[in-house]
Amino acid sequence: MDGIRLDSEMQYRPAELSRSQDARRSLSARWVRRAALLAAIGAIAILQQLTPKEAVHWLYILQRLYYVPIVLSGLSLGWRDGLAASLLSGVGFALGNPSILRLSMSGILDECLEVCVFSLVGLVSGILADRQRHQELALRKTTDQLRQAHRELRENFVSMKRAERLCAMGQLSAGLAHEIRNPLASIEGAANVLRRESQSRDTHREFLDIIRKESRRLNNLLTSFLDFAKPRPPNMKRVELNDLLDSVMVLARHACDGRALEVKKEIQPGLTTLDCDPEQLKQVLLNLLMNAIQAMPQGGTALLRAEGDDGRVAIDVCDQGLGISDQNLDRIFDPFFTTREAGTGLGLSVAHQIVTQHGGTLTVVQNSDQGTTIRVSLLRSAGQTT
Repeated sequence: MDGIRLDSEMQYRPAELSRSQDARRSLSARWVRRAALLAAIGAIAILQQLTPKEAVHWLYILQRLYYVPIVLSGLSLGWRDGLAASLLSGVGFALGNPSILRLSMSGILDECLEVCVFSLVGLVSGILADRQRHQELALRKTTDQLRQAHRELRENFVSMKRAERLCAMGQLSAGLAHEIRNPLASIEGAANVLRRESQSRDTHREFLDIIRKESRRLNNLLTSFLDFAKPRPPNMKRVELNDLLDSVMVLARHACDGRALEVKKEIQPGLTTLDCDPEQLKQVLLNLLMNAIQAMPQGGTALLRAEGDDGRVAIDVCDQGLGISDQNLDRIFDPFFTTREAGTGLGLSVAHQIVTQHGGTLTVVQNSDQGTTIRVSLLRSAGQTT
């Protein structure tokens, strides 16, 4: 305990010593200023006494010189020192003008009023200086409080981000576990049925197909999860926009299943190339186009529309479905959120992440019971800055 107390005393003693030294230096500096200003008042009084009475202009100038130490005293030392300097200046003025006793009553009154003005100037300048010092002290205190609040806010922000990451990890883990549970249950059920030797060959084939189907579903789920959890950085290339959209449309048309669905494209004239990772952007557009097709079970037209403006390219994917419900609109890019039984809920999350890595945005620009439009907005050239 003695060692701990000794260490504490050794830690706090230098700070206390520094504060006492600063106080002594400040007090010494104040006395030096007082002495200098007192010497200035005395010098003005001596010059006033040595100046001939015939030099009226010089006497007038010397009389006005008293205001300099008075104002300096008030500004640098406070109203008390300013008032003291004004009184000393009045005494110096009287001593430096021996003929004051031979003046008329009006002359003496003028000189007394001059001394009163000295006092008023010293008092006012000191009060103004004290008020400014108090404001500076309050401002410094407020600055320290704001700095402390900013430090605490920054620490709270770091803690909040850490908690947010942990929450996101928990949600991802819960979503992944939920999505894995169903295929595993199907595989386990099919395996239990296959253990029974009394099953026919057709039944064996049926349940083997279930196992194969659910295994592929698990593999696709884990692949999508890995794409989301550890995305590959984009390999930017200059591609022909028309060719890119054509390849997406060819892949999407295979999902129409003979329904009365049509896939179209519209490209703004003059919009020919785009800097992007072609494979990743194709993945994004194909995902959006597949969602558009699935949103129109009764048929309709899915449209790929590309427009350029101010160095950016906007690719819209439009459908003629019933739209997205208001309660789901804010959640469509959340991982594992889906309204389809067979969906993993990672498609739009991965698409959003890919577009963000490209320096772009993925947003819903139109949503109604007449259809939905989702826009991919990208920089036209990779060398540009937002």
